[in-house]
Amino acid sequence: MVKLRLKRCGRKQRAVYRIVAIDVRSRREGKDLRKVGFYDPLKNQTYLNVPVILYFLEKGAQPTRTVHNLLKKAEVFKELPSNQMKFN
Repeated sequence: MVKLRLKRCGRKQRAVYRIVAIDVRSRREGKDLRKVGFYDPLKNQTYLNVPVILYFLEKGAQPTRTVHNLLKKAEVFKELPSNQMKFN
């Protein structure tokens, strides 16, 4: 199973995160399938590769709760057919 989740980057006390598609059995800094976005919580900046995210969601990838909130804030789910997403 594939998940869309955050991968920590940056230095001490200056965490930034990549949003990646990764196998559910991998650890947080494990080998990812594809980088699909970027999130900086300190500057509150988000970059999303929407076509790739939609591709993974259509194939059944499940976002984590934090990634789901970021995608909802960016209104990515409006581009996805309503029967595709089954995450609360």
